[in-house]
Amino acid sequence: MLRAANWSGFWQAQDRWFLVSVIALVALGFAMVASASSDYSAHHHGTIYYFSIRHAIYLSIGLVGLSIAAAIPLKDWYELSFPLFIAGVVLLVAVLFVGTSVNGSQRWIRLAGFSLQPSEFMKVGMVLFIARYITKFQQDLSTRTLYFFRPLLAVPLVALLLLAEPDYGATVLISATVIGMLFLSGAPLLPFITLMVAVLGSAYFLAISSPYRLARLTGFADPWANQFDSGYQLTQSLIAFGRGHLTGVGYGNSVQKLMFLPEAHTDFVFAIWAEETGFFGAALVIALFTLLVSRLFIISRKALKRNQPFIAWTAAGFGFLISGQAFINMGVASGLLPTKGLTLPFISYGGSSLLVSLVMVGIVMRLCAAMNQSATRVKRRQGKPSEDVDII
Repeated sequence: MLRAANWSGFWQAQDRWFLVSVIALVALGFAMVASASSDYSAHHHGTIYYFSIRHAIYLSIGLVGLSIAAAIPLKDWYELSFPLFIAGVVLLVAVLFVGTSVNGSQRWIRLAGFSLQPSEFMKVGMVLFIARYITKFQQDLSTRTLYFFRPLLAVPLVALLLLAEPDYGATVLISATVIGMLFLSGAPLLPFITLMVAVLGSAYFLAISSPYRLARLTGFADPWANQFDSGYQLTQSLIAFGRGHLTGVGYGNSVQKLMFLPEAHTDFVFAIWAEETGFFGAALVIALFTLLVSRLFIISRKALKRNQPFIAWTAAGFGFLISGQAFINMGVASGLLPTKGLTLPFISYGGSSLLVSLVMVGIVMRLCAAMNQSATRVKRRQGKPSEDVDII
């Protein structure tokens, strides 16, 4: 059990603006899902509250996950990084054999009436795994090319498993996160440029190799040319944005959620929010994500200054992960990017996504506590007075 003073020190160590942005996004997410799912829920389940109740259950489970993650000591997260990565790989293999197929993609494992999406858990496992690798081989990464390419061997393995589902969006997101972390770690420029050329080339050939993905790309280029076929989802989303104008049509008054826009409460919930709250509501969500991600990179920079590399690279990895996923989701909904099946972190309906997002918050809270604890110990060794306390 933690003493009262330890709990006080734990909360004092937290980044207030980071937590404010998370709380605001979770609250807005619940409001978005409640509105966007109401008519679909009433039509298919006989009550407008079906998805709202399930989202509240997911949120409760996520808060438990957050609490557990925040309570695990930093050294244990460091030691667990490789086992978590292996567990993620095992789950990605398992979903190919025992997973449930939805809309042609086998990405979910059904358990007791709930769906588990292994790719969501793989994101956290990969960030922790790469953060540990950079921490162990920081000097070698900047001077020896071999050490730059060694962790990248994990990326093709994960990518092949994800593409077998298929989940092209998660493949791009995880690959981009790993590359971003290695770039910030001080990797040599020439190998990095070579890698970028190879990755972009591979992404291009993957995109055109599948008729399904190619149709999405061509539909994205001119969705109105096939507005009742490959461009249907995007055109309906764009109509939602157009109806929103500056201030929106009012909360709960969306027309597109009346089963015109598929996936209205999951992948395209941002479009419904933009329709109901307009430009100002959409800008608020973007501002909150900007605040959240900026605080993660500020935490990362502070940790580097204090010579705590694992904290720094984990926080940066989560920053890349959340910003990339939010950018892709909102970009898809607004027609900036081709359609991809990625949820909006903290907001979209979906148990795995919400659980993993809140677990990441719990890990970040533990990172902040550990960083503050280390600073307190340094002050004590230097004989400087401090009001902070050690945190278990």
